[in-house]
Amino acid sequence: MSAALAENFQQGWADTGLQLPLVPGAAFAAKRRAALSERFPGERIVIPSGGLKARSNDFDYTFRPHSAFIHLTAEQGTQAVPDSVLVFEPLGNGHEVTLFTRPRSPRDGGPNGAEFYSSRRHGEFWVGRRRTLTETSDAFGLAAAARDDLERALAGRVPTRVLRGEDELVDALVPPAREAEAELLTFLSELRLVKDEWEVEQLRTAVGSTVAGFHDVVGELRTATGLARGERWIEGTFNRRARLDGYGLGFETIAAAGAHACVLHWMHNDGPVRDGDLLLLDAGVEADSFYTGDVTRTLPVSGRFTDVQRRFYDLVFAAQSAGIATLRPGARFGDFHDAAMRVIAEGLDAWGLLPGGDDPLAADSALYRRFTVCGSGHMLGLDCHDCGAARSEAYLDGVLEPGHVLTVEPGLYFQPDDLTIPEELRGIGIRIEDDFLITDDGALCLSADLPRGADEVEAWMASLR
Repeated sequence: MSAALAENFQQGWADTGLQLPLVPGAAFAAKRRAALSERFPGERIVIPSGGLKARSNDFDYTFRPHSAFIHLTAEQGTQAVPDSVLVFEPLGNGHEVTLFTRPRSPRDGGPNGAEFYSSRRHGEFWVGRRRTLTETSDAFGLAAAARDDLERALAGRVPTRVLRGEDELVDALVPPAREAEAELLTFLSELRLVKDEWEVEQLRTAVGSTVAGFHDVVGELRTATGLARGERWIEGTFNRRARLDGYGLGFETIAAAGAHACVLHWMHNDGPVRDGDLLLLDAGVEADSFYTGDVTRTLPVSGRFTDVQRRFYDLVFAAQSAGIATLRPGARFGDFHDAAMRVIAEGLDAWGLLPGGDDPLAADSALYRRFTVCGSGHMLGLDCHDCGAARSEAYLDGVLEPGHVLTVEPGLYFQPDDLTIPEELRGIGIRIEDDFLITDDGALCLSADLPRGADEVEAWMASLR
């Protein structure tokens, strides 16, 4: 870079400053920050967004902030800035909150004056425009400061809790406090358990886009059957919807045809999609607000279940229906799983697949778990498996409340090499999953626009073919 060219880059740019409104959801994020402030009075709280992660050599993965950072700011998809840090500084009876971030690169010289054209990771010519500090403050309703000032802000002998492991600089500046930081992570997770009205609307949007992706896939099934790696065609079809409607995927798409459906998290998606087989599609669109849907359907590739497939499918459908029937405020979180597993176990017992024992659910045997090794659902929100750091008594061993959003997804998987079952059943895997909002008097299915029953699935597929 010649001196003349460097000087030339500093001149001749129009004023392109913006006046930004508050980001959608900012008012709700402010309430969450207030709850965090109230929980830890007199302590400094540091919540990093996380930074870029290298995919290979000089290419990075698409950036997604940490879910706690999103929850406390209401940041939106493509506007998210790597290496941002939210700092709660104790002040009187509360906190002063400042968002430290990388501001838009200056174009008039200064220490970072060359960044806008020379930095492949942060330069505007390379990765797009960031907000100025004023724009950041306007967008979030927060004080904003340059990340370069972060070290000074974290100095001093103030009791500090950090969301650790997300930002190397923050981790280096603040001595670890294991128990205090575990308590912070737990609180941040539990703060997301009950969704507010804005979050519910984001989840409706994400699930709606997810449902649209399933419609897209059914319309493409015939094409997929003619390809050596038809699962990839299914994956790409759904992923296109995710990018069109939202920020991307809430998790890697599971497009499992035939015996691949027996692999719970099949993500290779490199197999064929054959007439006569079943396709298990487990997928979710992540909205621009980062909230995600999570839906599973098991579809007959030909459009019609065989007699064996239908018998299998009807058992899983009955199990899911039993789990759904338990959803109401005050019910134990585990009730839907227990109800679904009772149907599964009794069905397997009736088929003669659970040798010995009078009670197919007896804890000292639980032989049914050979064919269904995972749980039957989870909380849903910013993470597909949301609120994972919550205490057992608040989540797994807790009770349902209005505002909880969760999935119900029992499955049954007969491995292709399992000699304990009839050959006609081997290599069949079925899961049915829907997303539910707990209401004041029951539960609302957010994914109700997708059919569940075998007859309805066949009719739906016929209408789209």
